[in-house]
Amino acid sequence: MNWFFIALSAYLLLAIANLLDKFLVDNVLKSSKAYAFVVCVLGASAILIAPWFLKWPGFSWLMFNLLIGGVFAGALWALYEALKKGEAARVLVFIGGLTPVFSIIFTILFFKESYSLNQWLGMGALLMGVLFIALLPQPRSFLARLMAKLGLKQKVKQRGLLIALLSAFLYALYFVGTKHAYNHQPFLSVFIWTRLGAALLVLTFLFKKAERKIILGMFKKSSPTKKRGLVVFNQVLGSSGFVLQNYAVFLGPVAIVNALQGFQYAFILIISAILAVVAPKKWHENFSWRIILQKSIAVVLVGIGLYFIAI
Repeated sequence: MNWFFIALSAYLLLAIANLLDKFLVDNVLKSSKAYAFVVCVLGASAILIAPWFLKWPGFSWLMFNLLIGGVFAGALWALYEALKKGEAARVLVFIGGLTPVFSIIFTILFFKESYSLNQWLGMGALLMGVLFIALLPQPRSFLARLMAKLGLKQKVKQRGLLIALLSAFLYALYFVGTKHAYNHQPFLSVFIWTRLGAALLVLTFLFKKAERKIILGMFKKSSPTKKRGLVVFNQVLGSSGFVLQNYAVFLGPVAIVNALQGFQYAFILIISAILAVVAPKKWHENFSWRIILQKSIAVVLVGIGLYFIAI
């Protein structure tokens, strides 16, 4: 059962990385585009292994690989933007629940794949989990109620969920696209091309002067070392979780390992609730026992949905 504890460790690391993403976009990098730029530029360091693994795929596949890489960059930006506008647990469970649903829809539309009854039941459970997250109650402070009556708070929340919806859509498109590319090209070659595609997309963020100033400020010597170090540390944390997750898949049953991703959202829920109590000024999370219960039900439903889709 070593794979079980490796999988739990992987999802704990990924949960911490997700929550650090929220902290970074709220307190360190005020621009979600700046954060996406840094992450994708760091990802482009995969070019270092190009002499051994990069293959020329032909012009059509080259364009496809670069395009899918750009889709990944867009999904990443939308994730960070949604995190800026909403609660970490709500946004991450929302995206995590909808991404497999969109993936199934895309494979049906583009590749005419068919699915079993269990997988359709899993998709239903995912949608119910997402619905529980989408219907979470709004904060009940006087200011929140006043803004809700004016229609301001509601618009912000709805926009945050719309951006999260866009992120899930793009992530699903990326996963389905890379799977198609991996079926016809060497794995590492596709990986390198897509990292380059993501980097090319975020270079367009430099066109606007305001964004360019923020982004380039990250690379200046005057930029705080701790700020840059925290961004790099979080990427190492996320990469370590990804490697452990794949190692657990190698050692154990893939269906159960994938279904255990529900623990990632449970870890997010627990840690974010603790942070909401310990550091409410730094961690803007809507906290009450009713909300915790509703988020917990959503996490359980997403976990059940992931299990049924994977088996």
